[in-house]
Amino acid sequence: MAAEQSAYIRLARAQDAGLLPAIEQCAAQAFRAIEGLAWLADAAPIGVECHRQWIALSTCWVVVDDLDHPQGFLSAERFGDDLHIHEVSVAQPLQGQGWGRRLVETAIEHARAQHLRAVTLTTFKHVPWNAPFYRRLGFAPHVDSRLETILADEYAHGFEPGSRCAMACPVTCPNPS
Repeated sequence: MAAEQSAYIRLARAQDAGLLPAIEQCAAQAFRAIEGLAWLADAAPIGVECHRQWIALSTCWVVVDDLDHPQGFLSAERFGDDLHIHEVSVAQPLQGQGWGRRLVETAIEHARAQHLRAVTLTTFKHVPWNAPFYRRLGFAPHVDSRLETILADEYAHGFEPGSRCAMACPVTCPNPS
């Protein structure tokens, strides 16, 4: 049975934390095809302890196969009225099947259920599965002081200045006038 036919999304569990860095590394191999970003395929993934924290906050979701093994994940964290996506990674065998989109939609629905204002993230401006992908899901460029700080930190850690952008997707309905 093909993994994509029986895969589904669930909240991550504590025992999943140790598996998520390998998924991130597998997913990052796609950057080898992008000039100037191949180094990301060899970069250190997010640490297990960070994943444990997001799992404890119930802001980490995983795509699991029919054996309940994680094959993709989205890790996020609440900041005030925003849910900030730290990472979305899908293992290469499941890439291109809509699991990244479903993970982001799951985070948006969670934010909506929590009555948050928006889902935010930072991403590459010109990588097809980054900013253009998020635009199709309702994200638009957005900068505030928290996101400016994140972008500055990313640039300080080796990203080419101007290569990244901050985005937000509003999730609350405006009050009727």
